[in-house]
Amino acid sequence: MRVIDKLEMIKSHINEACKYSNRRPEEIKIIAVTKYVSTDRAKEAIEAGIQDLGENRDEGLLNKWEALEDKPTWHFIGTLQSRKVKNIIDKVSYIHSLDRLSLAKEINKRTDKPISCFVQVNVSGEDSKHGLLPETTVEFIQKLEQYKNINVIGLMTMAPHIEDETLLRNCFRKLKRLQKEVQNLQLESAPCHELSMGMSNDYKIAIEEGATYIRIGTALVGEE
Repeated sequence: MRVIDKLEMIKSHINEACKYSNRRPEEIKIIAVTKYVSTDRAKEAIEAGIQDLGENRDEGLLNKWEALEDKPTWHFIGTLQSRKVKNIIDKVSYIHSLDRLSLAKEINKRTDKPISCFVQVNVSGEDSKHGLLPETTVEFIQKLEQYKNINVIGLMTMAPHIEDETLLRNCFRKLKRLQKEVQNLQLESAPCHELSMGMSNDYKIAIEEGATYIRIGTALVGEE
């Protein structure tokens, strides 16, 4: 199926989720996750109207950036090693995986302007997932105030890959509650207006629970 057809289907699901939760579809930004597809498929996504592409490895991002440059807005969505920051920092607009001070320090050092970051939270507590524990997140964000080039625009999480809707909703709701805690701090460095949550299997539920950025891979661009 063509990307444009998949995109129309996803937009229909977004409309349904927004109607259910009394939200506006314009509040939702779709990130096409292109880590498992070719540059040609990424180009097809752009031609279909997608403006935001996400990669989880620096090599994949650099390869596609050389071909596409700044046609899309680039998001780094995977675990980012501090030593790899210098490779991608001038090519991405968003980093979705800030979860330690050493990484914040490196980001701050490598850029001369504020970069939009999501703090990654391991809400589910799974050993296989990266991110801060919910109970340490607020303190971590307070410590980020020392880095003038870190702008915490929101929180990110990955829900368990399960079909249990109740557990998925609980996961997303926990992140929403944590977002409100951060917002109550009224930190200039952490407005935290956004929530990056929801992927191909659970984005409709994530939207109903407050997601503003959804990261869609297989349901949008497929795999190759």
